[in-house]
Amino acid sequence: MYKFCVLLLFVLFSINVNSQSILGKWKTIDDETGEAKSIVEVFSKSGKIYAKVVEVLDLAHKNSLCQKCAGEDKNKPILGLTIIKGLSKDGSEYNSGEILDPKNGKLYKCALSLESKDKLKVRGYIGFSLLGRTQYWHRVN
Repeated sequence: MYKFCVLLLFVLFSINVNSQSILGKWKTIDDETGEAKSIVEVFSKSGKIYAKVVEVLDLAHKNSLCQKCAGEDKNKPILGLTIIKGLSKDGSEYNSGEILDPKNGKLYKCALSLESKDKLKVRGYIGFSLLGRTQYWHRVN
């Protein structure tokens, strides 16, 4: 009976974490400095996942433009910029889209997954997922 209860709790916990939504506002943390950079809103549009910068926390960069970006994002304000585009759900992960790094203007492949209901794993990479970097974003209530 004890094993059954433990198994049931594990299954319920797994379902709860996996059923949580990645949608909402997240505080981005610089993986190099550990400092909060911005608030990003993750949203769904036409069955795909996107994210845009809704607040810049560093006052020195509040009005910065994406000068190194290419195409339609070139010289757009970082505030309001869509930085994640076109992710699709694949099991417990969202992938097959891109993430823009406004600091260097480069686009990377992207994967998102919930670590917990309030912690989002954001992986940007080139080619294979092994060649990239990971940030952890924290839900804003």
